[in-house]
Amino acid sequence: MRAARYHEYGGTDTLIVEEAPDPHPGPSEIRIRVSAAGVNPVDWKVRNGAVRDMLPVELPAVPGRDAVGVVDAIGDEVDGVAIGDRVFGLGSLTGATAELALLSAWAPAPAAWSDEEAAGAGLASVTALAGLEVFGPLKGRTLLIEGAAGGVGSAAVEIALARGATVIGTAGEHNHGFLASLGARATTYGEGLAERVRSLAPDGIDFVLDTAASGSLADLVAIAGDPTRVSSVADHVNAPLLGTHLAHARNDSALLEEAADLGRQGLYTPRIERSYPLEEIVEAHTHSERGHVRGKIVVRV
Repeated sequence: MRAARYHEYGGTDTLIVEEAPDPHPGPSEIRIRVSAAGVNPVDWKVRNGAVRDMLPVELPAVPGRDAVGVVDAIGDEVDGVAIGDRVFGLGSLTGATAELALLSAWAPAPAAWSDEEAAGAGLASVTALAGLEVFGPLKGRTLLIEGAAGGVGSAAVEIALARGATVIGTAGEHNHGFLASLGARATTYGEGLAERVRSLAPDGIDFVLDTAASGSLADLVAIAGDPTRVSSVADHVNAPLLGTHLAHARNDSALLEEAADLGRQGLYTPRIERSYPLEEIVEAHTHSERGHVRGKIVVRV
């Protein structure tokens, strides 16, 4: 199979497209013929070695954790899915940006989602859902989302709105129209946020979801008034120190099915900033590393 790979930790110059061995599913895995794969910040942090002490990988490695495609092989212990089904989902830390990929969690991809949209849904949706689940029912509650224009943030906006919450989202001014199109009340992050939030929510904020890890977590706790009303999916350093919830993405087919169900209802559509062909994997990673991405970046295979 053709795949993007890197043979050593380093910059984008380590990425090449080459022939690689076909993967074979374990007992509880499926294999898909990949249509598109997501590009997430964790992909380049793993590739450049920044998290190698916590998340080591066997080299050479294929970047990518989430993808969409058609099932072409099924593990012995798997049921409820058939050869030819179009699914999206998650595999291990690496392996998705290739013609063939293994998934350990998956759900049927909504027909309304393009391949690019479905490729961008896996990691973003389970991360957003994990960050929100600690709050319980959201109907009638007001939620502040820090970093609301990113892949996880924009997914959290739509999911929270679908659950009946009022959502205030922070983003740069150039993304305020984007947040408004999702149904959120937009404001700017940074100094003076508490005052801006009070003007948008005079009765206060019920919960805060941090998707940005921008150093604002202490300020978000102050806005919420209680660290247990704050959840972060990004600030792994400060969340334990401040006593907030720290949520982690997990390979959970039930969460993927929940996201897909919202997609089928037209309540959640993954937002794609740009897609690249496999041959432009270097450009895709470079784009992601620059940051300030609106929604997701994906690679077409």
